[in-house]
Amino acid sequence: MAADPLTPESFAEACDVSRETLARLQIYVDLLRRWQTAINLVSPNSLADVWRRHVWDSAQLLPQLDDPAAPVLDIGSGAGFPGLILAILGVETVTLVDSDARKGSFLREVARQTDTPVTVLTGRVETMADRIAPPAVITARAVASLPLLLETIKLYIRPNTVCFFHKGRQAEAEIAAAREGWRFQVTRIPSHTDASGVILKVEDIACD
Repeated sequence: MAADPLTPESFAEACDVSRETLARLQIYVDLLRRWQTAINLVSPNSLADVWRRHVWDSAQLLPQLDDPAAPVLDIGSGAGFPGLILAILGVETVTLVDSDARKGSFLREVARQTDTPVTVLTGRVETMADRIAPPAVITARAVASLPLLLETIKLYIRPNTVCFFHKGRQAEAEIAAAREGWRFQVTRIPSHTDASGVILKVEDIACD
């Protein structure tokens, strides 16, 4: 039996979010619903439980970040999950990258209306190494398989780089495939929002 949709109030209680932050997140959700009619930002079915499927799914990364001041690079940002949510929750330096100019416009509008300081770049992250300083943390959600993600971000990987990737049922197969060309340590963090989901914390990354 499916769970009832998560309410904003239940989300705020689960994630210990202030009233002011919740109000900013509500602006985000309202804009998402409005723009969704013109741009395919998320799966339409997921909007029925948007606070669980997108907001909490993104926010659950926050406790995993050792330093909220460490720069975060969110690739394939799309509608801004998880990067823009993390910025609203207080992560100080977040860069959002997406190849779709329309989605970039959406991200900038959300940032403006929620008064959230983020950098939004439009284009392919592989071509932006001269514009983006190597981040401490890299995030991606519903972007690509793990082998392709590692190939995509290889220009940004440093010895202390930590990646957080949302994954589903194919996580173990993706890890096995990635190990054919890469060496890394991986920690599997169970998802709070999806029983079949996992967040992969990938670090100590090196190309074979």
